[in-house]
Amino acid sequence: MRISSNTLFESNVAAMSQQQARLLHTQQQVSTGRRILTASDDPVAAARALDVSQSDAMNTQYAGNRNMARHTLSLAENTLQNVTLLIQDVQTATIYAGNGTLNNSDRQTIATDLSSRLQELISLANSTDGIGNYLFAGYQSRTQPFMDTSAGVSYFGDDGQRLAQVGATQQMSTSDSGADIFMRIKNGNGTFVTQAAAVNTGGGVIGTGSLANPAALTGDNYSILFAGPSAAAVTGNTGDGTISTPTVATQAAVTGNDYSVVFTAANTYDVTNTTTGATLSTGNTYISGQAISFDGLQLNIQDGTTAFIAGDSFTVSSPGYTVTNDTTSAVVLPAPPATGRLPYTSGQAISFDGMRMDIQGIPNAGDQFTVSPSVNESLFTTISNLITALNTPQGSDGSAQLTVSLNRGLNNLGNALDNILTTRSSLGLRLNEVDALQSAGEDLSLQFRQTLSDLQDVDYNKALSDLTMQQMYLEAAQKSFAQISTLSLFNYI
Repeated sequence: MRISSNTLFESNVAAMSQQQARLLHTQQQVSTGRRILTASDDPVAAARALDVSQSDAMNTQYAGNRNMARHTLSLAENTLQNVTLLIQDVQTATIYAGNGTLNNSDRQTIATDLSSRLQELISLANSTDGIGNYLFAGYQSRTQPFMDTSAGVSYFGDDGQRLAQVGATQQMSTSDSGADIFMRIKNGNGTFVTQAAAVNTGGGVIGTGSLANPAALTGDNYSILFAGPSAAAVTGNTGDGTISTPTVATQAAVTGNDYSVVFTAANTYDVTNTTTGATLSTGNTYISGQAISFDGLQLNIQDGTTAFIAGDSFTVSSPGYTVTNDTTSAVVLPAPPATGRLPYTSGQAISFDGMRMDIQGIPNAGDQFTVSPSVNESLFTTISNLITALNTPQGSDGSAQLTVSLNRGLNNLGNALDNILTTRSSLGLRLNEVDALQSAGEDLSLQFRQTLSDLQDVDYNKALSDLTMQQMYLEAAQKSFAQISTLSLFNYI
């Protein structure tokens, strides 16, 4: 094969250019520390490196989201911690307000302090995250959620929960509805609420009660009505004798039943329990004004101007209480077909339709207590009601009403505190989850960087060895070309 001088020159120049290109490529790898300078260097590794880089960038963004979530959740938890301390302070003040040595002025001073705490509570409920977003406004992060209006403190946020993407497949709530935290707090014991009528004059104080049998609950409204001992002449008596109001001689013997005292002759009478139909005594000798005693009651009958005649009678009712279902108007206690009233003993359990409660103290005749399903009562309303109760002057007969109001307030404060602590527990769990995700994200970031390093970073030992070898190849090519380029047939002619 004939090789022209032109071909010889072109081939050698091309070979040296290739050697120079390889040398330059290796020198750039050494200077940049990257094995892959262009996708053509290693198409598979370049594609893999792009995927890993994108995953690393997303992981970095998730880390930023988690930091923002931690910031918001921490602020909310700190705010609710302050709310917890505020509720505990209000509880302490309420307990102190029940001190019997305090007068109206002292209680009004406590009410003034509670008014300040109420304004502090509103301020805490309107806390922001530092950039103008309200923590407890739901989706309405730029709307002040709580405002003191003429109707009381109202909520103007919504029930939304703002979500943050904290992982590739995981979102986390970074906010809570202020309505759930501060407004939707069940009063009473969470199932039903007991309350004394405002017109009660006795010293009876009803407890919050407890759930005895959930399956028996009706959701209806009830009233507990107390009646004192009473007696009256039956219409149509021929004589004009009078009967005294009975007194309780032996509380343990009181039955709550109704009775009749019927004269069989001018000086003889019978006593019958009309509730049970049982005859208690017959042929009793009547002496005007002499005490008549039966079933723990004591009374007397006085002659009028006309002597008693056979058939004259009187009705007697022993003290006790009845429970009526106000929704259906049905008498619940005494359980039908029993009639009359149940005898009352201070502190004794009163149970009906799956509920149990007790009343302490001595109610007066006509005193009434109500039992109704629990409803939502805001923490603001609870404190406002306490302020109203403490600002209301109390007379000597008003201590029971004040005690009822304070007990009711304390119970509702306890419910509110439980609700706050539940929310704080949820915030704590989310903060722990954020920390765990952040730790996992940092580990994942290290793995991504290690993978990228394996894919992209140059092996300096190999690169330097290649650089030396390629430099040697280039120098050899240059020297050989210099010798070959001087060869010519003319030198041998």
